[in-house]
Amino acid sequence: MNTMMLTGIRQMEMQATPDPLLINPNDVKIKMKVIGVCGSDIHYYVNGKIGKQVVKYPFPVGHEGAGEVVETGSDVTLVKPGDRIAIEPAMPCWECDQCKAGRPHTCRNLKFLGCPGQADGCLSGYIVMPETSCFKIPDTMSWDEAAISEPLAIGVYAVRQSIPMQDAKVGILGFGPIGMSVMLPALAKGAANIYVTDKIEGRLVKAREVGAIWAGNPDKEDIVSKILEHEPAGLDVIFECCGQQSAIDQAVDLLKPGGKIMIVGIPETDRWSFSVDKLRHKEITIGNVRRQNHSLEETLDMLANEKVNIKPMVTHRFAFANTQEAFDLVAGYHDGVMKAMIDF
Repeated sequence: MNTMMLTGIRQMEMQATPDPLLINPNDVKIKMKVIGVCGSDIHYYVNGKIGKQVVKYPFPVGHEGAGEVVETGSDVTLVKPGDRIAIEPAMPCWECDQCKAGRPHTCRNLKFLGCPGQADGCLSGYIVMPETSCFKIPDTMSWDEAAISEPLAIGVYAVRQSIPMQDAKVGILGFGPIGMSVMLPALAKGAANIYVTDKIEGRLVKAREVGAIWAGNPDKEDIVSKILEHEPAGLDVIFECCGQQSAIDQAVDLLKPGGKIMIVGIPETDRWSFSVDKLRHKEITIGNVRRQNHSLEETLDMLANEKVNIKPMVTHRFAFANTQEAFDLVAGYHDGVMKAMIDF
């Protein structure tokens, strides 16, 4: 089979690799159909690492995928050959204290698709996953929807971990795919007004199209004063989705007393800083979002029942052989890209 490997900073190469084998009785072999390019993939492509997770070349990234089951181990009961599936990239051990406490997303022995030192990614013709990472999808669901269920589930989880959404006044700082993945379930769950910021004008246009009451560029206007003109009492919750310190500062200023910041974005620095005086006087709560936990099933149901529409997220398509073009496009934020998909 062919596998698209990272071979250096901003370097990729298609290589012939052996087909993966079923090793465990609960293994499932999957023929990949489509992959979405994620921001974390771009971190590895541009920087060669995320925190302590450092790429050892050659290495295939990719974790937002969907495909068809072609072979199963002897103990597999959840799926069968021919099934169309969405792929949950997390592979918990199911035995540690975190897994037994209902927190498999913080498993002590977690392996994650496309994460250096854990598991090769899905930029390959075939991959093997445990059956617990395979979720059957209906024939009416597109491959794109199945693949994007992964980032969308992060948004569903972030919203669930925040506050009750009914009539909430919400800020989303950073409107890439994760920002949109937060907005869609927030609206579906009853958010009243959603305010969006981003530095890319095309993304602000898209935010307005899919439901933002206001969208602004922090490089061109004072977004704190503008939003507070609409909501003088402040916002109930803010989702930080861009990994920027300036967004954290804006979030603290925009929240009402008792408000909550949900940190969803992955920063390129090792530390955040906060105004202790403002945090203390407003009694602001800070919540972190680590991928998603028990949210993929709900996400797939929302997609199947048309409670959310991810079609506006997909802006570009590439053939598998042209994967590097997709990565360069996303890394450079070119041509109004929101989500680039790779077809097999």
